[in-house]
Amino acid sequence: MKNPAEALEHASVKQYCKAVRMPTIGANFVSLAEQAIKENHSHIRYLEALLAMECEERDRHAIASRIRDAQMPREKSLEEFDFAQSPLIPAARIRELAEGGYIEHSEPVVLIGDCGTGKSHLASGLCLAACRQKRRVRFTTAAALVNELVEAKQNNQVRRVMARWQKYELIALDEVGYVPLADIGAEFLFQVIADRAERAAIIVTTNLPFSEWTTVFPNPRLCKALVDRITARAHIIDTGKESFRFKRTAERRKKR
Repeated sequence: MKNPAEALEHASVKQYCKAVRMPTIGANFVSLAEQAIKENHSHIRYLEALLAMECEERDRHAIASRIRDAQMPREKSLEEFDFAQSPLIPAARIRELAEGGYIEHSEPVVLIGDCGTGKSHLASGLCLAACRQKRRVRFTTAAALVNELVEAKQNNQVRRVMARWQKYELIALDEVGYVPLADIGAEFLFQVIADRAERAAIIVTTNLPFSEWTTVFPNPRLCKALVDRITARAHIIDTGKESFRFKRTAERRKKR
């Protein structure tokens, strides 16, 4: 049982921790002190352990916050991706990208392949890796981004919305080419991508070869300029044509 003086000291330390926003130290300084005494650690070692615990907890909170802000529809990591089912996808190259060099050099990553070949999973995995590095990330579909900007135009807020998108260190644009875009939508998409050229990283997933993008982007000149911006200095990865998602479903049905 604590004596009154000791209880007062503990309350004082907790109050100081609250004032300087160090809740982890405030919650653990007593138990860690008891452990330090038992294991005969020095005062410096004890202080180091407390500060390390606080920093680790802050890192966890920061990463969790980045993941929430990224708004990924499904939190899929690269560790979960089955590269054995997708022999065309270069696993070593994907893992190298996950280290974040392409973000530092403002280089695009293009994942191109048929439906079910893992494009969205890989994009999510790269976004998650960037979040773990505490980078500002946002995941969206091309259609959702265009709809947001069209709505912003109706409310005279395009500049504000565009400025918000420019703040992200990495944007993942999923499903580019899945839905045909009207002229205004294509122009907005081009503007977002052009604004990031050589300034910030972008990931694009698409099911169409670049030669077929004119079926989605009606203006040939704009389409050509868009492809030029996306492919310049890009890491282009072909995920193939065989849907491993379909293969996995077929295998499950066969087992049943």
